[in-house]
Amino acid sequence: MTELDVKEIVASGCLQKMATEPGSPALGSPAQYTLRAGEQRLALNKYLGRSLQLEWTGAIACTHCGRATRKSFGQGYCYPCFKGLAQCDTCIMKPELCHFHVGTCREPDWGLRFCFQPHIIYLANSSGLKVGITRATQMPTRWLDQGAIQALPILAVDTRLQSGLVEVLFKQLVSDRTNWRAMLKGEVAELDLAAERDRLLGEMSDGLDELRQRFGEQAIRELDEVAQQFEYPVLEYPTKVTSHNLDKTPRVGGRLMGIKGQYLIFDTGVINLRKYTGYEIRLTV
Repeated sequence: MTELDVKEIVASGCLQKMATEPGSPALGSPAQYTLRAGEQRLALNKYLGRSLQLEWTGAIACTHCGRATRKSFGQGYCYPCFKGLAQCDTCIMKPELCHFHVGTCREPDWGLRFCFQPHIIYLANSSGLKVGITRATQMPTRWLDQGAIQALPILAVDTRLQSGLVEVLFKQLVSDRTNWRAMLKGEVAELDLAAERDRLLGEMSDGLDELRQRFGEQAIRELDEVAQQFEYPVLEYPTKVTSHNLDKTPRVGGRLMGIKGQYLIFDTGVINLRKYTGYEIRLTV
């Protein structure tokens, strides 16, 4: 019997994004992860150091309508939902392209609920300095999903469109991307995010003033927050990052060495579970 032989099914069902809790770095407590498969919930931290096997059954279900689909679009949708839902539109990834105001939103009622609520522009350190946006209700989940070791909210705005326009300004000076391989190697040096905030706000002052003239003086508000720190349940980081692909190899696993972002780190390679949202899996020990 090998390490990957089935011993016990501990979770099964269609994958959802792992749920996260930040833990308490000051007390030596790392982020807590929960695998979500269908209706099942499994606390993953306790499996660190143990051999696990993740197997895709070959089935995929749309996370919105539940119908079976041969291929997943946009991390978990069938093609009709991907083409028809507002949450799958281009402006979700690029909020500066929001077209609600011209009357072409795919789902105006959904757009009112999702896009017209407070958003935060933040600096984070996942693989180096980056800028990002998130709904105010998604802190600190957004940062944990990115594997950030530090994060600092710097501006608050009233709508998703405004957050996208502010982010475009900042992307002139700082990346909005995470180098996932560097993030998973755990070799990220800490940054003085408060100093980076002050520098960037100073250099972006003219552009921010223009946006305030457009949307109102109080539409874009500076925040005076303290940077948050995050630690992750990792026994050992990989020196070389090899990625597992369920589409090519439906059965993967090994000794679970860590969890960071939405990745499981095995001694045989890493896998981004969020990429396989909607895939029906069995997890065995």
